[in-house]
Amino acid sequence: MRALIAQTGAEVYMTLRRGETLLLTVGIPVVFLLFFSTVHVVSTPHEKAVDFFVPGILALAVMSTAMVSLGIATGFERGYGVLKRLGSTPLGRPRLLGAKIATVVLVEILQATVLVAVGFGLGWNPGGHGSGGAAFAAGGAALLGTVAFGGVGLFMAGMLKAEVNLAAANGLYLILLLLGGMVVPISKLPGGVAAVAKLLPADALAAGLHAALGSGSTVPTSSWVVLAVWAVVAPLAAAVSFRWE
Repeated sequence: MRALIAQTGAEVYMTLRRGETLLLTVGIPVVFLLFFSTVHVVSTPHEKAVDFFVPGILALAVMSTAMVSLGIATGFERGYGVLKRLGSTPLGRPRLLGAKIATVVLVEILQATVLVAVGFGLGWNPGGHGSGGAAFAAGGAALLGTVAFGGVGLFMAGMLKAEVNLAAANGLYLILLLLGGMVVPISKLPGGVAAVAKLLPADALAAGLHAALGSGSTVPTSSWVVLAVWAVVAPLAAAVSFRWE
C-alpha cells in the first residue's frame, strides 16, 4: 500500500507539472463551458444553455483525462523506456497501473469541482434538483466512462509509437467531441451519423450525464449498455495488446 500511495503521489506531481496537461484537462473544459453557455452558437433542448453544457462538458472532461491525457503520457513513458523500468521494480505492474488509475480519478474530481462551481456561477440548475439519486447515476456513468476511455487510451498507447499516438489521441478526441453529444446535441446530427454516434462511449456518457444532471430523467438503458460494453472490451483489448517497450 505504501508503494501504491507513493507512486500515486509521484504520478499526481508529474501530472501537475505538465502545463499542457493541465490546459487540456482543466482549462479547455472551463473555456468551452464559459463560451458555449454565454455565446449562443448552438441551440439546445434546454431553456438555459448552461443546463445542457454543464453535463456535456463534464463528459468531455472525463474523456480528455481518461483517454487523451492518460494515453499520451503512457505512450511517451513507454517510448522512453520508463514503463519497462518501473514494471521490473518491486512496485510491479499492478500497482503502477493502479497509481495511474487513481491519478485519473483524482484529476477528474478536480475537474468536476471546478466545472460544477463555474456552472453554478453561470446559473446552472441541475436536473432532479441535485438529488442523491441523480448524483449517484452521474457518478456511475462517469466511472464506467473513465474505465472505457482509459481502456481506449491505453490501447493506443500500447500499440502505437509515442508521436503517432499523440496525433491519434488528439484526432480521436476531436471526432468524439463533435459526435458525442457533448457540445452539439445528437439530434442535430444527420440520421446515419447519429446512429453510429450512439454506439460510441462519448455519446453514451454524455446522454447519461444529460439525463441525470440536465433533464433530471432516468439514464437511458442504452447508455448503460454501451458504457458497460466499452468498459469491458476496451480494457481487455488494451491488456491483450499492450507492449511495455
